[in-house]
Amino acid sequence: MKNSFKKPKFSFGLVLKCLAFLVLIAYAVIMAFGSIWFPATNEFWKSLNIFGNAGEYNVIIRLVSYFIFCLGASWLLRFVLKLIAKPLKKGKAIVDILCSFVKYAAILTLLFFVLKTLGVDTTAILAGSGILGLVVGLGAQPLVADIIAGLFIVFEGVFDVGDIIVVDGFRGVVKEIGIRTTQLVDTGGNVKIINNAHVQTVINMTNQLSLAICDIGIEYGESLERVEAILKENFPKIKEAIPDIKEGPFYKGVSELGDSAVVLRFAANCDEGAKYQVERDMNRQFKLLFDKYNINIPFPQVVVNQPISFEAATATQQEAAHSFVEEQKELSKGIADADANNV
Repeated sequence: MKNSFKKPKFSFGLVLKCLAFLVLIAYAVIMAFGSIWFPATNEFWKSLNIFGNAGEYNVIIRLVSYFIFCLGASWLLRFVLKLIAKPLKKGKAIVDILCSFVKYAAILTLLFFVLKTLGVDTTAILAGSGILGLVVGLGAQPLVADIIAGLFIVFEGVFDVGDIIVVDGFRGVVKEIGIRTTQLVDTGGNVKIINNAHVQTVINMTNQLSLAICDIGIEYGESLERVEAILKENFPKIKEAIPDIKEGPFYKGVSELGDSAVVLRFAANCDEGAKYQVERDMNRQFKLLFDKYNINIPFPQVVVNQPISFEAATATQQEAAHSFVEEQKELSKGIADADANNV
């Protein structure tokens, strides 16, 4: 008998994260109670306490203290922001932008403290940063454009993390909105990374309900009124069988008089993420319904015998069909007629 117990895989990255977390906890405890545990003249405490001004200090210890403080504060702040964003349906993109700013600000602050600790005149650096910023800005105009475009995307609510959008023909879920780029993931798991400044023509498929279309053909010999009467009777059951349908289904009428079939069109409103599954489910339900009532769906064939004798609609069915068609026209007035081959 094989042992079903699986030995957990060793993760070096997880170990490093645990060690870093323990170091951060120890650092926070020492910074909180160090003034009680160590005398003011203690070299270790003077060097570790970045908020103190107790004269000379050990450069190595001071650099380590700056490193732990800046990166630890950055990690803690980003962790809190992500916790706040979890229950939110909207606003996750703003949190992602803020996290990016916090990360980069922590790195720049750490660099400033390191230079100051090593004896570099940071005042002169700050004075010259204006000229340097002008020079860098001229060469980094695309970067600035990406950052500004990202801010407009977030604060104008064009789209948010988790929305399904179409950009330049690529349809995918917004995975991340960063300072410079936006990441989309399609149904196949492919990731498209787009510079924010290049996100110009966007179709947000999530803000409104999407239209699922189902076209089914019946034979010319079938009584259209009989079929419509059967549809009227069974529409509530189809809605019940497909819970992803938010509105509908609706009968849009005869979409096409094809070479071998009278094509009927059905439509339903649903969430964009469920659109294609709803279309497949509608195809299945209508096929089962037509099979149940012996409504023939044509297929390419050569007829070498006498034509089939089709059932005629009764007077009751004719009346029900007329009522059903008028009712469906009224109910589906709000459905976008321009969508999907002129519904």
